[in-house]
Amino acid sequence: MSVLSELAARLSSRRVAVIGDVMLDHFLIGRVDRISPEAPVPIVRFERDEYRLGGAANVAHNMRAVGAAVTLIGVVGDDAAAADVRRELTACGLNPASLVIDHDRPTTRKVRMVTSRNQQVARLDYERDADIDGAVLSAVRDRISAGLTPIEAVVLSDYRKGVVCPATIAATTAACQAAGVPLLVDPKVPQAERYRGATLITPNHHEAELMTASLIRNPDDARRAARDIHERSGASVLITLGEQGMWLLDMMGAAAHEEALAAAAREVSDVTGAGDTVIALLALSLAAGASLSDAARLANLAAGLVVARFGPAVVTLDELAGAIGD
Repeated sequence: MSVLSELAARLSSRRVAVIGDVMLDHFLIGRVDRISPEAPVPIVRFERDEYRLGGAANVAHNMRAVGAAVTLIGVVGDDAAAADVRRELTACGLNPASLVIDHDRPTTRKVRMVTSRNQQVARLDYERDADIDGAVLSAVRDRISAGLTPIEAVVLSDYRKGVVCPATIAATTAACQAAGVPLLVDPKVPQAERYRGATLITPNHHEAELMTASLIRNPDDARRAARDIHERSGASVLITLGEQGMWLLDMMGAAAHEEALAAAAREVSDVTGAGDTVIALLALSLAAGASLSDAARLANLAAGLVVARFGPAVVTLDELAGAIGD
């Protein structure tokens, strides 16, 4: 059995936590037959709704899909969308009990109007992106204090919707350090210093360029960007580069290790949520005792599977086994 096969087999017994911006992806799917006579826009004849978990909830869903035990900590509104989130969480085996209700903000929801051929016509966002504070922040910190034992790895999923604020980062970092577990961050703000104390930061191509105020066009650019982000955050860095693969700067061992990973995708349909899959598999792999290099290789294979599908998606252990064996 290969190293990655052995690693994949250990994922289902892991205990992990995800803290961050919980979102709901709502798809209005229909058929386009003509253009509106009122304005130059397509008329979409409604056929069906689809709901999928997004943001931190999608990270948790990816972890649960391979059998891990997951604690999800986030914030929802007091609205119908929150009920939809709880329903979708329950349906995939995740417990919504650690979600905090904020009566002053809507549940973050992205409503996409999509044709039956998976072409997006429009998107409407319901959100409030101010940092959480007051009783809501206190409740989130209480859940972090109570919910990170016994946990083997933690993910901060920052979509800049207000949950991953400085106070939440500080509480999570302190809890992870006290428990001696890795903290992985999917970042959104350009200030790498904000995430100091993290074990690993996973910016995508665009986020890494914003963090370093530089263009990334080749492996040398990626190397410089990763080193810059490490210097300002103290963390190892994995930059996801889409069709160019990934660049890894591993600072977890006795010596620094750098490598490029070629993209694993054969076909790209939709990159929505691919970063969620990457960080989910990275966290589970580190929880299982893998090296960061092996964790990145497994996450790269999983990302190659989900980008071939429409919308936020997850992979199963059987699908991972098939990808490893190819």
